[in-house]
Amino acid sequence: MPKSETPSTQGNSKAGKGSDAMKAVTPRATDFSAWYQDVVEQADLAEHSPVRGCMVIKPYGYTIWELMQKELDARFKAKGVVNAYFPLFIPESLLKREAKHVEGFAPEVAVVTHAGGEKLEEPLVVRPTSETIIYEVYSKWVQSYRDLPLLINQWANVVRWEKRTRLFLRTTEFLWQEGHTVHATEDEAEAFAKTMLEVYRDFAETVMAVPVIPGQKSDSERFAGAVRTYCIEAMMQDGKALQSGTSHMLGQNFSKPFNVKFLDADKTEHYAWQTSWGVSTRLVGALIMAHSDDKGLVLPPNLAPFQVVIVPIGAEKGDEVMAKAEEIMELLTSEGIRVKLDTRDSMRPGAKFFEWEKKGVPVRIEIGPKDLAANQVTVVRRDTAEKQALTEEGLVDAITDMLDQIQLNLLERARTFRDANTLPVEDYDAFKEKLEGHFLLAHWCGSAECEAKIKDETKATIRCIPFEGTSEEGKCIIDAKPSVGCVIFAKAY
Repeated sequence: MPKSETPSTQGNSKAGKGSDAMKAVTPRATDFSAWYQDVVEQADLAEHSPVRGCMVIKPYGYTIWELMQKELDARFKAKGVVNAYFPLFIPESLLKREAKHVEGFAPEVAVVTHAGGEKLEEPLVVRPTSETIIYEVYSKWVQSYRDLPLLINQWANVVRWEKRTRLFLRTTEFLWQEGHTVHATEDEAEAFAKTMLEVYRDFAETVMAVPVIPGQKSDSERFAGAVRTYCIEAMMQDGKALQSGTSHMLGQNFSKPFNVKFLDADKTEHYAWQTSWGVSTRLVGALIMAHSDDKGLVLPPNLAPFQVVIVPIGAEKGDEVMAKAEEIMELLTSEGIRVKLDTRDSMRPGAKFFEWEKKGVPVRIEIGPKDLAANQVTVVRRDTAEKQALTEEGLVDAITDMLDQIQLNLLERARTFRDANTLPVEDYDAFKEKLEGHFLLAHWCGSAECEAKIKDETKATIRCIPFEGTSEEGKCIIDAKPSVGCVIFAKAY
């Protein structure tokens, strides 16, 4: 279980009957969308901003993103990737150099036409993605085979003018990382694109505790300008898919218009081969929808701002309870566990329990006069609500083991749910009947027309062509033409 410093994030100090801290969360079965909004707001993760479609990420929510960044950044650097930063503004002429790319992003682009009180000679696009501005720079940086591979990532914000927005899942401005690499050969670029997808798969499953299906996008769903797009797809608790990471084999689609070329050892000039790959703050949304329940947020310990919260009970009756609580906090913190000691005197213990449940803290430790007398503490798991008494002796090992168990339990619980709701279908009638709330494994002939028909009539899309496990021959569910394997269809966020 990764451990790091205790964040400075403070707990929500709201209290009192009728406050947000005491509201019940809308049940998932009643209204999944309202449930999601309630979890985000009552866990104090984010709120809507004065700018339409944009969000304010609050300290507790941003700490989750920081923990994601830390884990991912270490994995990138282990693959030889370094960080840099490129401009937010892109000259419109650069965006237009790759026709499919500009066509794919045109509906979402925000454009600056005036600045400094004057009309600009050339409009500036607010970064929807950075291929064009970065590859203009790369054309100067890459001259020789000795300059390759060039492996760079940036952590940045991007703007895509969304019509329908939802906190974390789809906002006009969001945070992400985008990696952009340059290689001497097609095979090297292809291998690196798949390497980064595997980085995302490992992160999703071992850190987020979210099981994912790796595969390739269909041609109609691939990234604008890519030769191939690889992805990981996760199932949310309403059975919808959430794309949780993509890696694109760009081939030479950008190196040619942007003149990213190099001299080989034999003094011949070649266009380079490129990849790009990224994940965003929508992963926070994935975390919420994969694990949380009708009490509120549920967090895997690896990404919890506080892995343990300590709530003293009856501390106002003397200093002994608080002294013991501080001692336990220091003991756990010294072992790298992120701990919050809730010393607020404006709330009763029950209200604190309720609040920390909604904020998803994996383990709650309660300590009061009776616990002191028995030389023990009461420990409650957020994932199972299991309560047990633990003696102070060996408490650190017991809590560490419990955090590991919670991390594994959340992954297995999500995997069991996904597998139970992934159904094979053999004809279109069964497809339409079983689509809601499920991933459907169905044969597809590869025809864009069949794919479009399904999307138009059901709103389901091909989430991915899985790398493994679906290669048996069959017949397309639309036109009965031969298929060499099943693909995953689902409705998606």
